[in-house]
Amino acid sequence: MKKIAFLFPGQGSQAVGMGGDAAERLPGGRGIFSRADAALGYGLEKLCLEGPEEELKKTENTQPALYLTSAITLEVLRTAGLEPWAVAGHSLGEYTALHAAGVFDFETGLALVRQRGLAFAEAGQKEAGGMAAVIGLDAEKVAGVCEEAAIKGGICVPANLNEPMQTVISGTPETVDRACEIAKAQGAKRALRLPVSGAFHSPLVASAGDVMREALSKVELAAPKAIFVNNVDATVLDDPKLISDSLVRQVTGAVRWYESVEKLMSLGVEAFVEVGSGKVLSGLARRVAREIPCYTTESAASIDKTLSELT
Repeated sequence: MKKIAFLFPGQGSQAVGMGGDAAERLPGGRGIFSRADAALGYGLEKLCLEGPEEELKKTENTQPALYLTSAITLEVLRTAGLEPWAVAGHSLGEYTALHAAGVFDFETGLALVRQRGLAFAEAGQKEAGGMAAVIGLDAEKVAGVCEEAAIKGGICVPANLNEPMQTVISGTPETVDRACEIAKAQGAKRALRLPVSGAFHSPLVASAGDVMREALSKVELAAPKAIFVNNVDATVLDDPKLISDSLVRQVTGAVRWYESVEKLMSLGVEAFVEVGSGKVLSGLARRVAREIPCYTTESAASIDKTLSELT
C-alpha cells in the first residue's frame, strides 16, 4: 500500500459550488447530499452548490458543509481504489479525517460537526473575539508577542501554527490588535486581522469545548484503521478515549499543523492529498515538505489528475 496521507480542510476553505464535481463522479453521489439533508433537517445540498455565500460562511453552516463535501470527495477516491495510509485534518477537518479512518460513520460525524459549528457560533456571540495571521515570525516569537500583548489585559494566544513562519493568533479584539502592532515592530512581514466570528482555539470559546465534551461522551468511537495524527499534540493517536479527549482539547488548544505535517513526514509519507474544497493545506504542505508531492481534489480536473497519478 502506498503511504498516502489524506489531509482534510477546515473553515476558510468553503466556496459556493463545492462538492458538485465530486458528486457527479460518484454513482449516487447526490445521495450523500440527501442523507445529510435528512439528518440535519435543512437543505445543506442547496447551500453547498448554490449558496448564498453569506449563509455558507456562517460558522454553523460552514462546518457541516465542509465535512459533507470532504466526505463525498473521499468516497470518489475510495471508489477509484485510493485509500489513505494516514490521515490528518485542520481543526474542523479533523472530524472528516476520523470519519475517513473509520472512527465513526458519516452520520455520526455530521451530527458532531453540526453541534460543533453551533457551539462555536454561540461562543462567538457570548465572548467578543478576533483572530489575525502573523507572517514572518517563528512560532516561538509569536507566542512571546501574544504574552506581551496580554500584559495590559485581555487574552491572546497562538491558535493555528500553519507553517514555521505563519501563525494565526486568537483572543480579545483589542489584545489581538495590540499583538499585531507588536509583531510588526518585531519584524513580522504581515500581521492582519481575519474575517472570523470568534476567537477560535482560545479560552474564549471554552463553552464550545463543554458542548463537545458532552456530545462526544454519547458517541462510541472505534480505533482508527489508518494512522491518525491529531491537531493539539501533532502525534499519532489510536486509543478512542485519547482521541475523544483530543477533540475536546482542540477547541481551545492550538492547531499544530506544520508539526503534524512534519510528523507524517517522519513516518514515511510518500504523497499528500487534500480531500475536499480548496487547496490551502496542500499549499502549506508544499512549503513544509518540499520533496513530497501534494495533490488537490477541489475540481473535476484535479480529481482526475490525482487519481491518474496515484492509482
